[in-house]
Amino acid sequence: MQATDIATQQALAAALGVNRSAVTQAKNRDAIPQKWILQLARAYHLAPDWLEFGKGRQHQPPTSLHDPETVLVPRVKAVLSAGGGSLDVSGGVVENLPFRYDWLARRGHPAHMVLMNVTGDSMEPGIRHGDTLLIDQSHVTAQTGGVYAFGYEDSILVKRFGRDADAILLLSDNTAYAPIRIRGDEADLLHVIGKIVWLCRAVQ
Repeated sequence: MQATDIATQQALAAALGVNRSAVTQAKNRDAIPQKWILQLARAYHLAPDWLEFGKGRQHQPPTSLHDPETVLVPRVKAVLSAGGGSLDVSGGVVENLPFRYDWLARRGHPAHMVLMNVTGDSMEPGIRHGDTLLIDQSHVTAQTGGVYAFGYEDSILVKRFGRDADAILLLSDNTAYAPIRIRGDEADLLHVIGKIVWLCRAVQ
């Protein structure tokens, strides 16, 4: 990557904190996870749209304001689905919103935070249609009972994680929705985008 000091797949894996095999698989699929793009964009002050599509301005300002205690967290276009599942594949940054570093640090890892909007009612009453979710993408292993953003097939879902004797369960808080049961090889289609650590909503 000419805009960085990354020259090999091994170096890219180290920069992302993943195994080299994960980088190889992503290359073979010609599908780079959105959180990798955002992670590299932050680390090297690159514009995510340029990094992913080669369009627009290459560099963006560092993700902090003049106040060193303030961090800018990107809100991205991808729409998280808490209903049937939907994904805006453009995935670009809509805006950067300021948060206090110490406030973020109490909730997780500030460098891995991202904001996304949710659509659907399957996680009501706790998470409602239109809410903005703060997601800590450093959580790549789901714990039972936690609420996470999951990538499953071609959708992004917000669900509570669970298990039973023979399946992974993606659970809705709204009892009108049945659990999504994932068995066997289907688990290869599931990955954890991050843990939901906070939300905000507009007052109607």
